[in-house]
Amino acid sequence: MSRYLARIREALYLAYAHDVVNTAKAAAYSGMLMFFPALLVLTTLVAQVEEGPSLIGETRAVLEQFLPPDTLDLVQDSILTHQLHSGRVILSAAGLSLFAGLGVMLSLMEGFRRAYRLPPESWSFWGRRVRGLMLVFIVLIPLTVASLAIVFGRQIEWWMIQNAGHDLRHMVIIAWRAVRWTVSFTGILAVLSALYHFGTRRTEHWLWVLPGAIAGTIIWFPATLAYGWYVTSVANYTRIYGSFAAGIATLVWLYITSFSVLLGAELNGVLYWERQVQLAGDSATPELARASQ
Repeated sequence: MSRYLARIREALYLAYAHDVVNTAKAAAYSGMLMFFPALLVLTTLVAQVEEGPSLIGETRAVLEQFLPPDTLDLVQDSILTHQLHSGRVILSAAGLSLFAGLGVMLSLMEGFRRAYRLPPESWSFWGRRVRGLMLVFIVLIPLTVASLAIVFGRQIEWWMIQNAGHDLRHMVIIAWRAVRWTVSFTGILAVLSALYHFGTRRTEHWLWVLPGAIAGTIIWFPATLAYGWYVTSVANYTRIYGSFAAGIATLVWLYITSFSVLLGAELNGVLYWERQVQLAGDSATPELARASQ
């Protein structure tokens, strides 16, 4: 345990040295440009199906546990005001989301490069952008699975309660909720693992990127819940920012998310160079020694 605590301390120190604060700001800025158009497109498309209103309600109930207050109100007001039924508008919003999502990935990939102490020319100009665009679609798969487990979770839970015996209902509820949130937690781990695995030139085995994914998830969950409590119980962004309060709160939440992802990458970078030094042993080259400092 003391060994891992030492690695965590080293990762925190290197995070400061690698300017993770400003890298997270850049990722959060691009995430802000991506978040609202993507949420608008998703909500508009879901609203077209027969059970759209109920699914939107389920999605809102879940997102309110993580997003800052009034964020979803801002999105909902925009939907009700503009009525995004035009295919051209939806395609424009989807294109903006994709472009901004590429910006998020490029910022994160820059943080990963610094975490693994790679030279700036490790990716070509177009190579970085092609890989970043691929990452946008790669992370959508586990993120979609986790979202479906959360959104449809209550409906499945209700069906199980209706078909379970009276004596077993409480056990069924506890077991299903445990499965539901385990799937969601695993989905977030899969997203971070995919980012760390494909987002750097140091392609590692999936098990080697798992420590950073676990650390990033563990940091993100309590930080998000604590920030939500702070916004609702302590801070009053409306007095300071007025109508921009929901947007500012969302931007800070995206910064917390980006910062958590980059801290996980720093931990993976520390563990990576530790393995490299162990493999080299006493015959480590001067270049390797300098790179691991």
